[in-house]
Amino acid sequence: MKLILSGACGRMGHEVAKAAREQGVEIAFGVDCACGEDMGFPVYPCFRDARDVPAKAVVIDFSLPQALQDVLSFATEHGFPCLLAATGYTQEHLRLIQKSAEAIPVFRSSNLSLGVHVLRLLAAEAKRMLPGFDIEIVEKHHSRKKDAPSGTAMTLYEALRSEDSVPVYDRHQNGLRQKEEIGIQAVRGGTVAGEHEIGFYGEGETLLLTHSAQNRSIFAFGALRAARFLADDARKPGEYHMDDLIHL
Repeated sequence: MKLILSGACGRMGHEVAKAAREQGVEIAFGVDCACGEDMGFPVYPCFRDARDVPAKAVVIDFSLPQALQDVLSFATEHGFPCLLAATGYTQEHLRLIQKSAEAIPVFRSSNLSLGVHVLRLLAAEAKRMLPGFDIEIVEKHHSRKKDAPSGTAMTLYEALRSEDSVPVYDRHQNGLRQKEEIGIQAVRGGTVAGEHEIGFYGEGETLLLTHSAQNRSIFAFGALRAARFLADDARKPGEYHMDDLIHL
């Protein structure tokens, strides 16, 4: 398996490159518009500048939503499976992903940690077993994270919402809490790799489900696990998620 790494010189790009070296996985080249360092493999400012494109590879994207069009155009042109691990996608971005998945396998996840995936499943089960409990989501990340709330927090919200649910961000309004509300709070500071907490608040009792990432390596190893899933010759075009990987 060969990799093409988009966002190669960012924090997660470095983590994926390190994990790939440890596991003997070759990175054919990287793409990053702002890279002034030796990554141990060629890094191009954009996909159209890339040379020596391999016949077979998996594209891993840890860049920004603004780069999505170029990432998917390149992957589709060469018939490469694509792993999308950026966050902050708009509805227009999601439609573009859906369209590309008609031609190539596309794996999309806001969080590649196995623990976070289990957290989502546990949260959905807890909601079913605790009817009437108020639900609040709190996420914490480092001070350089650009999007808020995190993509993972929104994924957790989707697992918890009902038809009448209303997301409430950063409570500051006056008035009583409504039963259909699900609070979503974002904290930014320091070097926090990622923490997510789901609170179920009932009459006289509270249940907290939490996940804490001690470092970013868990996301890099998750990315390589998903890349191997995509590299299977039998993998058909379509959109895949963590559920598909874990169930397999």
